Amino acid sequence: MSMPQLNKPTHSIEIKELLLFADRKILAPKGTYLFQEGMEAEELYLIVSGKVQISKVTKDGRELALRICGKNDICGELTLFTESPKYLLSALILEDSEIFAIKKEVIEREIFQNPSLAFEFMKWMSDHFRKTQTKFRDLVLNGKKGALFSTLIRMTNSYGVERQDGILIDLPLTNQELANFCGTSRESTNRILNDLKREGILSIKKGNIIVHDLDYLKTEIGCENCPAVFCSIE
Repeated sequence: MSMPQLNKPTHSIEIKELLLFADRKILAPKGTYLFQEGMEAEELYLIVSGKVQISKVTKDGRELALRICGKNDICGELTLFTESPKYLLSALILEDSEIFAIKKEVIEREIFQNPSLAFEFMKWMSDHFRKTQTKFRDLVLNGKKGALFSTLIRMTNSYGVERQDGILIDLPLTNQELANFCGTSRESTNRILNDLKREGILSIKKGNIIVHDLDYLKTEIGCENCPAVFCSIE
């Protein structure tokens, strides 16, 4: 029998308070974009339900997936307090989602007027930047194999469900989608996953990865056991 889901990072911003400033509700179907890189940025988005992938697409068409936003997450925040802002990243809807849009100028005004909200927002942004920094550190320093190991560890923190035979990553992903999070090719990801399956480190059932030996992944990359709030895919 499956055990409860692992502890996930919590968000410090008071979600109910942000909802008071919502301008409109968006019902976004799977496969569409909430926004795309280069578009004029006028809104910040609060996800009520569903999942949204934040990614960067290079000029040659390669994609680097940076994080997955879920319930109570915020996206589009990098445009705050900038003149003539454009979205720096793209937001792909991974599953049918309910999202509230908040005008950029409304949030900026409230941050100036509400010290408590400003403090919470700054704390959230600081955590977010630290999380991004550690992700890029792992991608750059650990090579292709280390990048995949690091991504798997982060996914167990975000979507892991403990079972008797290991930790189920409760997020179906194709090998290409997994490769996008690692900044590697699908072929490289396939090869490393097959090696891990042969060694019994993990298995894959119906598109879901089950990690049987998390300590092996951590040891291989010299994991520093950072708090889950920083070591996650969200």
